[in-house]
Amino acid sequence: MHPTTAGTFRVYPGRRDDEWLFLEVESADPSYVPADAAPDVTPGNRVAATLEWDDETPTVADCEVLEETRFRFVRTDEPIFQAAQACFEEARSAGEAMNSRVTYSTDNEPNGVVYTFADQPGQRDLFAEFRDGVKPLEPLVARAAESTAPPFSVWVLDPQEPFVLVYIVLDPDGLLEETMRDTYR
Repeated sequence: MHPTTAGTFRVYPGRRDDEWLFLEVESADPSYVPADAAPDVTPGNRVAATLEWDDETPTVADCEVLEETRFRFVRTDEPIFQAAQACFEEARSAGEAMNSRVTYSTDNEPNGVVYTFADQPGQRDLFAEFRDGVKPLEPLVARAAESTAPPFSVWVLDPQEPFVLVYIVLDPDGLLEETMRDTYR
């Protein structure tokens, strides 16, 4: 019998194409699971899972999707939308490294939340920290879930700007998500 770890995890892309990162939600402890040893999971999903350890390599013994959310990580040369630019400019003028704002549809309904994080050149690659789970997205997703029920689509973009942005799209089947896919895929 192999030791097991049971818990709630957020699924991230792994360090390589042939693995997943299961990041424990409460402790942020990482477990790298070979892709062929995991069920058909999607980066961003929140899952209840039991990992079975054979030596140093875990396999997924049991997995249930608790919340469907999709994470996308894109380094891009595409222009960044005005709400993100304005969000960053507000942070910069206030001397802050981070800022957030709710975005609205043409019907004036909330459709997303954008967060901007000032680059820290030479010190940290914030985009990589988000992608690798070093800087968990869980608190931002949890904050969005306080007012709107998941599923969400979460875009982490590293544009040709002095900031990294996280955009939580509240309707993964809506027009905003379609626009994000068309622009930043």
